[in-house]
Amino acid sequence: MMTTAKRAIAALAGALLAGVPAAALQAHDYPDYQRQSLYVPVRDGTRLAVNIYRPADEDGVETARLPVIFAFTPYRARFTDRNGQVQETALGDGLALRSLLRAGYVVAVADVRGKGASFGARRGFQDRTEANDGHDLVEWLADRPYTTGEVGMIGCSYLGGTVMHTASTAPPSLKAIFVGATEWDKYEFVRGGGITAQFNTRPDEPLSEDAASIPVDADRSGALLRQAVAQHAQNTPMAPLWYGMPYRDSVSPILGTPFWEEVAIWRYAEVIRNSGVASYFWSNWKDEPTSQVIVAAENLGGRLLIGPGSHCETPAGFDFTGEITRFFDHHLKDRANGMAGQPRVTYWQDFGDGLNRYTRVDRFPGADQITRTLFLGQAADGSAVLAGRPGASGGRTFAVDFDVADDNYFAFWPPSLDAHGITYDTPALEQPLDLLGYPVAHVAVQLDRPDANVFVYLEEVKADGSVAVLSFGRLMVSHRAVSDAPWNTLGLPWHSGMQADVAPLPVGETGMLQIAMQPLSRRVPIGSRLRFLVTGADPRQRNLRDLATDPAPRITVRHGPGAGSRIDLPVVP
Repeated sequence: MMTTAKRAIAALAGALLAGVPAAALQAHDYPDYQRQSLYVPVRDGTRLAVNIYRPADEDGVETARLPVIFAFTPYRARFTDRNGQVQETALGDGLALRSLLRAGYVVAVADVRGKGASFGARRGFQDRTEANDGHDLVEWLADRPYTTGEVGMIGCSYLGGTVMHTASTAPPSLKAIFVGATEWDKYEFVRGGGITAQFNTRPDEPLSEDAASIPVDADRSGALLRQAVAQHAQNTPMAPLWYGMPYRDSVSPILGTPFWEEVAIWRYAEVIRNSGVASYFWSNWKDEPTSQVIVAAENLGGRLLIGPGSHCETPAGFDFTGEITRFFDHHLKDRANGMAGQPRVTYWQDFGDGLNRYTRVDRFPGADQITRTLFLGQAADGSAVLAGRPGASGGRTFAVDFDVADDNYFAFWPPSLDAHGITYDTPALEQPLDLLGYPVAHVAVQLDRPDANVFVYLEEVKADGSVAVLSFGRLMVSHRAVSDAPWNTLGLPWHSGMQADVAPLPVGETGMLQIAMQPLSRRVPIGSRLRFLVTGADPRQRNLRDLATDPAPRITVRHGPGAGSRIDLPVVP
C-alpha cells in the first residue's frame, strides 16, 4: 500500500514537473471509502449508533490522521427503503457529505437517541440530553486514532438543530459548523405569533420506520436493533408537547419544565460565541426558517448563504459542495483558499425573466434598503386598494374561512388564499420594484370576540393573472403587544409570548398588529400588481378542525388616516 508520505512525494514530483504550485498539493481525491458501524455509549450509558466512513483510494484506506465531519440525525443514518434499497446519509451529497469524504474527511453519521438504531427514548425534542449526546460524540470522534482531533458538524432542518444544540455545549474539539434551515428561537419558530403551524406538529413516525434501520456491524442477528427500537415507544410525542405550551413561559404538562427555555438556542449564544467555533448558516428564500437563520447569523457573527429554493434544497446555480468544502478546509485543514477574505454574506437575487445572480456582501440582505409604505384603503368606487397614501377612513369585515386545508402534507410555502380573505391591490406597476429584506405589516383590527388568528400575505399578481406568494406572517390578536427582545431582531417588531403580555382585545375596540413577515428577494416587473391579503386561517395549521367555530370569528380591518393599516416594503435604493 502506498503510504501518505509516498503519495505526497510522488505527487510533488509530478507537480513540480508540471509547474503546479506546491500549495495546491494539499488536496487529494478519494474515490472510495471504508465504513464501520458500532454502538458508542454516552455519559448516561445510552448506546448510540454511529457510522464512520474513512476515505480510501486504490491503495486502500487513508492511514494519515484526518479531520472529522459529523452529522447527527433522527432520520436513520442507514436503512432499507420500501424498495429494498439501502440508503446511507453519508453517501448522499445533499449536505456535501460524499464530497467531503472524497475531499479527505472522515465522515460520521449517528442516530439521535430514541431514533434509528440508537437506544434510549427522547425526553423532548432537541433538549439538553440530546445536546449533551452530541457533545459526547464529538469528543469521542476527536479521540479516534485516525483523526486529527478536530471536528466539524453539518446539518439542515432537524440536523441543523442538532448542530446548534451540540455547539451550545461548547465541545472543545468542535471547530466549525455549517447549519441549514433551523431556528434561533424554538417558541417563535413553532408558535410564531402565538399560532402553531406545520413545523414540529406532524404525527410521529411509527416504530416500523426505525425497525428498517440497518443493525450495527456487531449486531448480525438484529437483536440489539429490536431492543433499541422497543425503547423508542417511550419517546415524547412531538405535537402534544408543542400544543401543550401556549406561552413562552409555559410549563410543559408532559415534561414538567419550562421547555421553551431549554430548547431556545439564543439562550446559549454567549457560550457559542465564546467557544470560538466558526459558523456558516444557510437557508433558501422559499423556506420559513430563513427569517431565523438570518437572525442567527447576525447574532453569532457567522457567514450566511441564501439560495432560491425551498426547504434544504441545494441552491441552484451555485457551487454548494465546493463552498462547504472550502469552508471546512479553511477551518479544519488551515488551508489558504480565499475563504478568509470572502464577504460574509452570499445571497441569490431574482431580477425576473430568468435573470438572477448570487451577490456577495458583508451585511445581511435588506440591511441597506429603504422603506416604501403602501397603505390599505378604499377607492372612490369602493374597491380595496394598496396605495402610497391613506385613503378615506373605513373598514372591511370578513368571516374566517376554516375550510382552507389541502392535501400538501408538508408545505414549506403557502399557496395563494385569495378566495379565503380580503385583498388590497396596487395598480399595475409602471416601473419595476426591487424588494430585498423583511416586509412589516401593520394591521388595525376589530373582532366580534376577544381573540382570533390573523395571517397576512404579500403576493405578486402577474400580468397574465397568475399569483405568486412573496412573503407572509401570522399573529394571534391577543399576542399583539410589542416587547424588547433579548437578542438583535434586526429592527423588526417582536412579541414576547409571555403570558403576562398576552391580552384579549375587547369587542368593538381596535388593536394594532405589527407583524414581521418572511424576508424576500424579488423584482416585481412592470405590469404586475402587488396584493396584500388578510385571512384568519392557513392550510399549514394542522389543527384547523379543532380551531373551527360556528359561527366563525368576524374580523374587521380598519383603514384610513387614523387607522394606520399599511405594509412597509424593503426596497433596493
